Amino acid sequence: MNAIAIILVLIVGVVVTHWFSRALGGRIALPLVQIAAGAAIGLTTSFGVKLEPEMFFVLFLPPLLFLDGWRVPKQDLQDNAATILSLAFGLVFLTVLGVGLLLNLMIPAMPLAVCFALAAVLSPTDVVAATAMVTNVPIPRRVLRILEGEALFNDASGLVCLRLAVMVTMTGTFPIWSSIADLVWAAAGGIAIGLAFSRAIAIAKMWIARRIGEDSSSQILISLLTPYGAYLLADAIHCSPVLAAVAAGIMMSRIELSAQTLAVTRIRRNAVWETLQFALNGSIFLLLGEQLPGIVARLHASSVESGHAGLGWLAMYVLAVSVALAVLRFGWVWVSITIWLRRHAEQAGGRRKPDWRLTLAMSTAGVRGAVTLAGALSLPLALPDGAPFPSRDLAILIAAGVILVSLLLANASLPSLLRGVSMPPERHPDQQERDARIEAANAAIAALARAGAGAGAGAVDRGTKGDHLAAVAQVADYYQHRLSQLQPEAQTLPAANTLHEEERLHVVGLTAERTAIVNLARGHRITADLAHKLLREIDLAEEAFQTAADG
Repeated sequence: MNAIAIILVLIVGVVVTHWFSRALGGRIALPLVQIAAGAAIGLTTSFGVKLEPEMFFVLFLPPLLFLDGWRVPKQDLQDNAATILSLAFGLVFLTVLGVGLLLNLMIPAMPLAVCFALAAVLSPTDVVAATAMVTNVPIPRRVLRILEGEALFNDASGLVCLRLAVMVTMTGTFPIWSSIADLVWAAAGGIAIGLAFSRAIAIAKMWIARRIGEDSSSQILISLLTPYGAYLLADAIHCSPVLAAVAAGIMMSRIELSAQTLAVTRIRRNAVWETLQFALNGSIFLLLGEQLPGIVARLHASSVESGHAGLGWLAMYVLAVSVALAVLRFGWVWVSITIWLRRHAEQAGGRRKPDWRLTLAMSTAGVRGAVTLAGALSLPLALPDGAPFPSRDLAILIAAGVILVSLLLANASLPSLLRGVSMPPERHPDQQERDARIEAANAAIAALARAGAGAGAGAVDRGTKGDHLAAVAQVADYYQHRLSQLQPEAQTLPAANTLHEEERLHVVGLTAERTAIVNLARGHRITADLAHKLLREIDLAEEAFQTAADG
């Protein structure tokens, strides 16, 4: 099947599985529906997609990681930084060590370095799968943000461990100091490249827009290409392309706090990115399912390779590894939450022990996904001397089994585990948002006052000037009404009617609001996440008024 046909089948499959999942009322998570559909395609058709790991990483990961870095609330990342980093790095290294030793104990025929390689593949949770699994589950905000933050960064640490384990298998040596240096370079270099690349692209875009004007379509295409550029550049100099894509998204979020991009560009770009995310997420799980029949076809060869012929042994390996992953994760999460509660004992009402259901939910939600399978498939086919890479098929089989077990377990247990569970209280940004809205409305009223004071300059006669002032009063009345809701002591002005002039003045007021919000964010008086929320509201309102005024 050619590439165009494959793309069309994937797009149709994404739409149909989404409809089917909605028809089931969300009882079965969408990723599981899509994996089952992909397996059905692989069993009943000659679809035959050969999943090239490098191609998979390049096509799917950059935009999805970029978008997650762009949209994940930065304040939440900062508030939960210690927990997120401990899960993304500490838990990954513990998992590689613990699961690697367990695999070597269970399967002596699998070399120790290959055991560590498989453990490295299994150690990171999948940001796509983790987010998709909890889409329809009422999960506490802090838990969701920790899971998203962990999955954003643990791919890098897991893939570095994988690369190190493969190198040991291929060369038979373990250069510990150079390996540590590689890890530091991969992390620091990837983040630096992502931030610098995204910033450079933004500066170039603004420079061109100031000279020849802004074209929405070009701006959107550039935003789609940015994550690929950061990813490929980091990969070319052996830094972490995963962290580069995430960092580029985080920088883009910061750059967004600017009034220079047209509102219509931001609105259209958001729609394009949401559609792309929907298509890529679904395609990943369809492809994962499509690979399963081929993996199952190698069951017998894999069982012989393990030294214990029989499917029962293979099932035992998958179950044992899944239990080990769950136990290690549960213990690490328990310790992390306990430490967090002790630091915030006052706000948490003096409680110093975490809720076991919350800990179990966070452990269960750490699912594995298509990235794990792609990592297993990226194991070399042969050693430098031409001999087959030891236990490669067995490693792929175990990885696929663990993915399915983690997804099924999360789908079955998360709804009941999360029902009624609570986290320690979070900071409520209500007052901050109210203050920001008040300042934005005051800025708009001030801009309208300036517009009213300058009415005579553009008025042809007394009647035109009167219409203009009436429109100013009408729009000012709108903002005074908003202030009266935010501040009961605020007074309203008398109203009047002048349609098109009123709409134009609404745009003047919204422009002043946007500038005020941007200044608040740049002065660190409100969070970037709140600023994005308010700016999106302003964009939508401005586009509506601008369309009406132009009409």
